[in-house]
Amino acid sequence: MASSFRDSVLTLIVRTSTDLPPDVRAAMTAAKAAETPGTQSAQALSIIAQNIDQAAECEGAICQDTGMPTFEVKAPVGANQIVMKQEIRDAVAEATRRGKLRPNSVDSITGDNSGTNLGPGTPIVHIEQWEHDDIEVKLILKGGGCENMNAQYSLPADLAGLGRADRTLEGVRACILHAVWQAQGKGCAPGAVGVCVGGDRTSGYVHAKEQLFRTLDDVNPDPRLAQLEASIMGEVNRLGIGAMGFGGRTSLIGCKIGALNRLPASFFVSVAYDCWAFRRLGVVLDGGTSAIKRWLYRDPATPVAAMADQAGFQRTGREVALRTPLTEAQVRALHVGDVVLVSGRVYTGRDAVHAYLMKHEPPVDLRGSVLYHCGPVVARQGEGWTVTAAGPTTSIREEPYQADIIRRYGVRAVVGKGGMGAKTLAALRDAGAVYLNAIGGAAQFYARAIDRVEGVSLMEFGTPEAMWHLHVTDFPVIVTMDAHGRSLHTDIEQASAAELAALGAARA
Repeated sequence: MASSFRDSVLTLIVRTSTDLPPDVRAAMTAAKAAETPGTQSAQALSIIAQNIDQAAECEGAICQDTGMPTFEVKAPVGANQIVMKQEIRDAVAEATRRGKLRPNSVDSITGDNSGTNLGPGTPIVHIEQWEHDDIEVKLILKGGGCENMNAQYSLPADLAGLGRADRTLEGVRACILHAVWQAQGKGCAPGAVGVCVGGDRTSGYVHAKEQLFRTLDDVNPDPRLAQLEASIMGEVNRLGIGAMGFGGRTSLIGCKIGALNRLPASFFVSVAYDCWAFRRLGVVLDGGTSAIKRWLYRDPATPVAAMADQAGFQRTGREVALRTPLTEAQVRALHVGDVVLVSGRVYTGRDAVHAYLMKHEPPVDLRGSVLYHCGPVVARQGEGWTVTAAGPTTSIREEPYQADIIRRYGVRAVVGKGGMGAKTLAALRDAGAVYLNAIGGAAQFYARAIDRVEGVSLMEFGTPEAMWHLHVTDFPVIVTMDAHGRSLHTDIEQASAAELAALGAARA
């Protein structure tokens, strides 16, 4: 294997992490154009568009969660697959060192982060032979938030709002609608789904993920599945989930369905949910030199049109400017729907930090603080650090801890995405705190609101899980859970559940 194979794979990784393919850009442009101006979904889509442009311009990670690198490789007969896999691993480690991938490989037993994105099962590399001289390498980067929104159904089954789903294409349709409804804003809507009908539990998920390598504008060669894909896309946006689960006209930008044979006793429907930051590219390499012959999904010779207009995200003058530390009076004056511009010190805290705070005193004074559910991409800058990507992670994972931490330590605001549950909502009301929704995936947009890193605690958890002390200026977020007991997430979930039931009744 020529040494340029590693360099070609590295180029693919960098481009995939930082520049969305044209079909995804087109779908997101259409979603932005279709949304009602001035709504929360329109604001979210404006930030997303600006973020996509910023990431491509600076070659920075579109989303701070650069996901699980999954490679699908087709190699000529006789190619040394052992060497290919090692050079893919070397390329992944180098991309991580350069800050194009966040260190995401964590030991499942100890919780230790390898720091290189290498370890058992990381990255995922599937290689198969084909009777061509060239090498095809496809890559998808699918983050943890949307990975958590995957779903697998065993039919027949009773689905909330839809009734019984039988072992028919109509039952498959019900499963897909249910999976999209269940994801709400936790999977960074508007998303796309890859679906497998049949197989076993393992092959079904693999084949569902493989469907995400199709372009959003293709037509399924199986007319039955093509009709089902079109039917889903014609119905699903009636759910009204909208961008980030804020309510709106576009909840899904793509639905791709495949089928595998199954055992008579089993009928699985596997759904792989991907977020709007749909990072998927590929290359064809010369079989002799391993140099890139051509790109898949994109044509480098075709200029990429900007996603956002020159103004990008625009302020209305109605934003509420707050500086940390926050007071109870400031927080109780906020209501669902308010746009807040946060300035001052903000602390990051993800899964490891929350678990730590349940048993230990915090390393900093959290009274009046803003706690940001974020695992940033950081880089060394002299003796300090700089943040290169810093969007929110899905907050619901912290639901078992958040209420106790708010009450115990005096946290006044939590920033994340997708909302939280009843226990946290009660704590917000009782303690005088608020949940602020940032736009999922907008890692470059939010990194530009971070002035500097003022310190870091709990570094033993690894860079994504450490508690970073960030100084921010005019960091824009939307109040979606307030101190008066209201949750926009609950409102949208209930409204979309009614639409889901209506779709089910219409097909009954």
